Formats: sequence, structure tokens, C-alpha cells
Amino acid sequence: MPRRPNFVFFIPDQLRADAVGAFGNDVINTPHIDALAATGTRFTNAFVQHPVCSPSRASLLTGWYPHTAGHRTLTHLIQPDEPNLLRILKDSGYHVAWPGMRGDTFAPGVTELSAHEYGFSVAPNTGYSGDYPEGVWSRLFYRGKISGDDLIDPDEALIRTAEQWLENPPDQPWVLFLPLIAPHCPFQAEEPWFSRHDRAAMADPVPAGDPAGEPRFMRAIRESYEIGEVTSAQWREVVATYYGMIERLDSQLGRITAAVERAGAAQDTITLFFADHGEYLGDYGLIEKWPSAMHDCITRDPLIIGGGGLPGGGTCSAMVELIDVLPTVLELADTTAPHRHFGRSLLPQLRDPALPHREFAFTEGGFTIEEEQQLERPAFPYDRKGELQHADPTLVGRAVAVRDQDWTYVWRLYEQPELYDRRTDADELINLAGQPEYADIRQRMHEAMLRWMVETSDVIPFAVDPRFPRVDLPIPGDMRPPRPDRTNSRRT
Repeated sequence: MPRRPNFVFFIPDQLRADAVGAFGNDVINTPHIDALAATGTRFTNAFVQHPVCSPSRASLLTGWYPHTAGHRTLTHLIQPDEPNLLRILKDSGYHVAWPGMRGDTFAPGVTELSAHEYGFSVAPNTGYSGDYPEGVWSRLFYRGKISGDDLIDPDEALIRTAEQWLENPPDQPWVLFLPLIAPHCPFQAEEPWFSRHDRAAMADPVPAGDPAGEPRFMRAIRESYEIGEVTSAQWREVVATYYGMIERLDSQLGRITAAVERAGAAQDTITLFFADHGEYLGDYGLIEKWPSAMHDCITRDPLIIGGGGLPGGGTCSAMVELIDVLPTVLELADTTAPHRHFGRSLLPQLRDPALPHREFAFTEGGFTIEEEQQLERPAFPYDRKGELQHADPTLVGRAVAVRDQDWTYVWRLYEQPELYDRRTDADELINLAGQPEYADIRQRMHEAMLRWMVETSDVIPFAVDPRFPRVDLPIPGDMRPPRPDRTNSRRT
């Protein structure tokens, strides 16, 4: 492996781990993702730190948990005075290219600090707006089959831009950052992707569990979206379209891999494949995501790191967090972070996937009642989602999930806790938190959460301020301008 490899970050949005062949899905066809896994390591117990796009991206790029610096909304993004992985790589000598125009990660000015190139050299000619079929489909975020001549949506424009860039890449080392939109809703696809799957062959979603044990937002979504009576056939239609979108992005990954090979850079390039969060896709009678959703289908991530001479064919089942990407990349790039963070390098697991890593993985989300005015007010078809949150902010109250190899514990600010034994209840349907025989496990997980929150509540910057800085102000009662040689006295 070269000392300073190139990096390709290929980042789908809203991709469930169990919707990828390399992670056990035997229905979908993802040969290029699976091939990447064969060149490196797939992490089967990797979890995101937030169930929503922007906070999750801020977390993985800073190595901070969402609560550490308040990156808990769609509109508080990474600031100019905050560190991020792309900027660290750029400052260490990497050429950073960002095809596309995703604006939900960096505050104004930070993209310029973090990348050398940004935007489309091939412009999109279509987007994701338009009419929905009549009936419940808009509340399922489903548009279905789209058609037209040479459709170039933002993802296809991103891929074409990256392909052009790879025709003449700069001197190594370089970073190609590719944050896609698919398979984020609306669920839509053109041919041949739309018809790739037989609807009748799709599995039914996970059914809802005991209403008494589930968080209240789940019932509220079903009722407000009016999706409680969606049929199995309708859910299978959504799933089949979602799978078509994934097979399309898999093909796009293959095109990027081929372009890297044509550039003669394959042996020097490491590819990281991961998503920012998952998707309900009908499980529990729900669709899309929710800011305080903690289910496995939302929080488990299809993290793969491969290529560039790394050992191939590895499967790591240790507990991993997406913030571990930052120190892993920096170690591979032979550079260090200029800030304190909470990630742990996965380089040992890339060499030996059987090694342990973390005891717990944490995910957090949601808000306090007092933050209600700061919550999103989205337009159709997300309007009812926003209305629910503003009408009753306790439905989106702050929540923390703690996972180890066997158990999931969820603490909610305004609701009862949850405890699931994933060994016998992989879908997390049976809430054991109130049963006395599990009190010791619940207490152990709760104490782990408390310790984590205290240890990661903030960071002390490495920069040191003088305790007694010079103050250029008039002395009280003396309104004459201060002379250059006069300073205020101060007792220590």
C-alpha cells in the first residue's frame, strides 16, 4: 500500500445496510459494491451517529458526536472555525475535488476552505420534483417510473463530472468526494432500473410490534401520513423501486472504479463506501426516516473500505461508529488531526478483521421542547412530517441508542426507555425495558450512555489563549483615549 494513497469517498444517501448484496441481501444485484468488499473489509456492525443527513455528515467529517458542538439540525452545518476531514486532507497536501453541489454539509465559506474544485462540469437536466400518482403514493414518497431522453439527474451529473475529472487527474495524492442523493426518496427510477425486480418476489416489510412498547412517533406517522392501510402490494412496489435505485448507483460505482483504473491509479486508490443513514421502507408500517428514529434499518451502515493494496475479503463484526472513518483515513494518509475527536482508527481491523474495536456504538437524535421553533418546516410531501413535530415536539424528543453485540438500549427524554435482545429479536419488536429480570442489563447500558455523554459533552481546543490579554479600553472615569504605552493594570 502506498504511503499517501488517493481516496474515493462514495456516499449514497438513505441506504440500508441490508439492501446490499455484500451485507446479505440475496435479491438485489450489487456486483460493484460486492467487488469493492472483496478488495477490502466490510463492517457488519457499523452504526451512524445520527439518523438524519446533515448531522450525520457533520459527525463523520469532524469526528465529533452531534451533541459535541450542536450539529443536531439540518441548518447548523460545519463552521469555518471547526475542523473537518476534507480540510485536514487539503491542508496536508491532498488535492480535493468535490463533483456535484450538495449544500447540506458545510456552512458558507467552508467548502472553499476544504476543496480545490466543486460543482458540475456536466449539468443536470432533471431533478426530483414533479407530480405524484394519485392516492397514498405521495405520502409514501413514491413517484415510480420516470422517462425522458438522456435523463441527467444530479447524481448522474456528478458521476459524469467525476469521470471527466479522472480523465486527467492531478498529481497524486488526491481525494474524490462523491456524496450522492440516491436512494433517498422520492422513490423513482428510469428504465432499465425501474423494472429490474419482480414486485411479487419482494419480501413483505417487518410488521409493527406491540403499540404499548414502541415510541409514540411511529403511530403518529402512520395516522398523519394516512399509511396505516397501505397494502402489501403497495409496499412491495416501493421496495422494488428502491432496489432499482440501488442497482443504478451500484452501476455508477462501477463506472467510477473503471475510470480510476483507466487513470492508472487503481493500485494507489482506496475507496470508502458508506451511507449517512438508512430508510424504513415499510418496516413497522413506516416510510422515510425520523429525527429520533433508532431502529437498525435506520442506523446500521453498509461501511466498506477497500482497494489500494489493503487486505481483501475481510468481514469485521466488531462494533464500529461512522466517526471512525476520520482517524482511519488520516492514518492511511500519514497525517494527524489538529483537534481532539472521538473516532478510533479502523486500520488494525483492516489488517485483521477479527480484532475487537468498541464495546458500544452510540446514535443520538431529536430535540427538546424548547427547540421547537428551530425545527424544520418542510414543503409537500414532507409537510405532515413538519406539522407533527411542531404540533407535539415530544414526538421528536431527544433520544440516545446504545448498542453492544447483543443488546440495544434506547433512552428517550419524554418517553419510556426501550431494551431489545437482538440475539432473539433482530427486528427489535419486543421491548424488555420494563421487565424486572432485565434490570441489570438496562442499568449497565444506561450507565454506559451516561458515561459517554459526560466524556463527549464538549472538547477543549488545542489553541491556548493568554489568561490576561491586553485590553485597549479607557480606564473607568478617564475618557481620554488610551496612550499606546499605557495598559490597564490587573491583579493576579
